[in-house]
Amino acid sequence: MAKKTPKLKGNILPRSLSISLAGARAGGALAADSLMQRVMGRDSGDSHSRFARREAEKFVQELGRLKGTYIKIGQMLALFGEHFLPAVLVDALRDLSDRTEPLHWEALAPSVRASLGERYRELDIDPEAVAAASLSQVHLAKIRDSGEWICLKIQYPGLAKLIDADFDAVVRMLLLARWVKAGRDLDDWLSSMRVHLHNEIDYRREARYTEEVAALLHDMEAPLVDYYVAELYPQYCTDTVLAMEFIEGVPVTDPSVSGLSQARRNALGKGMLALFFCEVYRWGVLQTDPNFGNYLLRLDDRRKREARDDLVLLDFGSVLDCPEDFLLHMRNTIAAGQQQDRQGLVDGLIGLGCLKRDASDEARRLFADFCLHLLEPLRPPGQLPAEYLNAKGEYCWGRSRLMRRAGKQAAVSSASRHFATPSRDFALIARKLTGVYNFISALDAQFNAYEMVESHIRLWRERENHGA
Repeated sequence: MAKKTPKLKGNILPRSLSISLAGARAGGALAADSLMQRVMGRDSGDSHSRFARREAEKFVQELGRLKGTYIKIGQMLALFGEHFLPAVLVDALRDLSDRTEPLHWEALAPSVRASLGERYRELDIDPEAVAAASLSQVHLAKIRDSGEWICLKIQYPGLAKLIDADFDAVVRMLLLARWVKAGRDLDDWLSSMRVHLHNEIDYRREARYTEEVAALLHDMEAPLVDYYVAELYPQYCTDTVLAMEFIEGVPVTDPSVSGLSQARRNALGKGMLALFFCEVYRWGVLQTDPNFGNYLLRLDDRRKREARDDLVLLDFGSVLDCPEDFLLHMRNTIAAGQQQDRQGLVDGLIGLGCLKRDASDEARRLFADFCLHLLEPLRPPGQLPAEYLNAKGEYCWGRSRLMRRAGKQAAVSSASRHFATPSRDFALIARKLTGVYNFISALDAQFNAYEMVESHIRLWRERENHGA
């Protein structure tokens, strides 16, 4: 009997019905659990009960079973949902895997052939995918005339038609399960998430930002490491196919990276942090998905103590082009936090919409404390926590466990009645900074960031003073 070829599930009604039924079941079950908790004299609002965790896990399993866009939506909720979803659900969503089984080439080929048209004949495409995710998969292809190998990022067929229906189905499920309450704040967040999701499948947009960032990096003065962006092959780029240079490298988690000298790992860590501050203080364009898979390292001779290693940037599907007023407040907030200027920090947070002007003193304290904690590595050397410094007085990013400590503090802050839901743009940048810190921690880098960050802030202020 012939092996059945997997296909992307495209029947919207059964998919939507399945997830809605899951929501209704969870809503009824959680309501019954809440009643039982009250009868037994317990806090009915306890979202961490064993029952609530089990229902959250069932919902996540349903998303995983439906695959495709549902996995991507679940991952987005894990990233941004901590601002409006119960912690027990966010924890469950974080376990949602993106290790999707690729479609068989027979199911994908007609779509690729239609998208590329006559140019399809110019390529020999390897039918075995080298990577697969929730929205696309990657194949190697050889250009017949030149023999050159390239990568094709191929969007799953019919995805654009499914996204809105699937997104609406997940929202209905959340409402039915009573995990969210309808309101303006929720509507604003969901609208932003929907835009973000559509951006991720807009390959024309991704191609534009790929070229833009490559040009910005090319013009950088005295970079700390060599940055590299994969070259596009425009003749093979379409609405659903993105063709780019094939690059060999290793992820930051590869064992060979941990074997590099401390000096080289420090240089790579500094390069990653410098890239973030160029994005914030110079370009106003941020790649907001700091997933380790979006970066590669091309390493020089591993035996060298000092070398010129390359930091390769791969994916620009999640790029935020920041409004000028938002950038101004964000830059002021980081600068104030670096100097531990609480009033300047609060003013910046108000400008970003994270605090209301009439916010209580307690709300101001909570947000200021969290931001000061998050910006800990940027402090002047004399103000860094001594327990996280090496013998040279350098900050040990891995030893600090900063993100674990910041996460605990964020959980306490969000549980307060003074908590205000931050803007999507602020959440995206906080997510990016978190990813940068994790990248540097994975390198086990040891260095102080104050002078680097201070130079970016100083140059920005000089440009502001000159009206540039």
